[in-house]
Amino acid sequence: MKSQNQPTPAARTPRLQFLRVPALHLISIFVGAFIVVPIVFGILGGFKDTGQLSVNAFGLPDPWVPENYTDILASKDFWRPLGNSIVIAVATTVLLVLIAAMAAFVLARFAFPGREVLSMVFATGLMFPFAVAILPLYMMLRTIGLVDSPWGVILPQAAFGLPMTIIILRQFFSTIPGQVEEAATIDGCSAFGFFWRILLPMARPALATVSVLAIVSSWNNFMLPLVIFNDPNWWTLPLGVQQFHGQYSSDTAKVLAYVVLSMIPALLFYSVAERHLIGGLTSGSVKE
Repeated sequence: MKSQNQPTPAARTPRLQFLRVPALHLISIFVGAFIVVPIVFGILGGFKDTGQLSVNAFGLPDPWVPENYTDILASKDFWRPLGNSIVIAVATTVLLVLIAAMAAFVLARFAFPGREVLSMVFATGLMFPFAVAILPLYMMLRTIGLVDSPWGVILPQAAFGLPMTIIILRQFFSTIPGQVEEAATIDGCSAFGFFWRILLPMARPALATVSVLAIVSSWNNFMLPLVIFNDPNWWTLPLGVQQFHGQYSSDTAKVLAYVVLSMIPALLFYSVAERHLIGGLTSGSVKE
């Protein structure tokens, strides 16, 4: 026999809801602090000298040393890798999205023998680790003369980004109603015309998503540029950070300033593109 004072499940639910909200807030604050505190430490550390870092690592700079930032901004050791990263990231993204969009269009809108097998091949590419291919990839690029060439980084980055990009775009292209394609065909639009004039404009959220993912992946890529570029004039920003750290290993404050300045372009880009990234990932999840 149940006690009359024992709360029913319906009575316990509001209490659990009341406890869950503060717990989620605490977890969010902890995760946010885990991310923000190192960034704040790096920004403030860039305004100190090495002596202040050793004595007062977590306090405010006293005095402030803005020369760490201004010297880097006046140096080509920062702007040249930044420009290289931008050129390589943009070229990789344009090439990747163009090829993946055409492949995803064929896989999503045409029925042909072996279509699902081909889709499985692309999906298998997600399980192929990049590090395993670095040695044969370098030998192949050296054979065709793409070492110390930006194309030696752009082409492999685009190739390794194809599986994920094709999967995302195919899912979105499959949600476009067939009546739209039928109407375009009746109006005399060819298959490529439908793809270029109608499907791509309708797929802007998905295209924005895969573009953001491609740019971020290219921007953070360290291993491939390290292997391909022997010429310092083609070093990207991650390699620039490594080179600057080796050159100023005794000046920790200046290294922190370089790292902070290297993060700013990526943070600005992600803050602008975050809305497109979230919207694009969810836009094809529900069929009308």
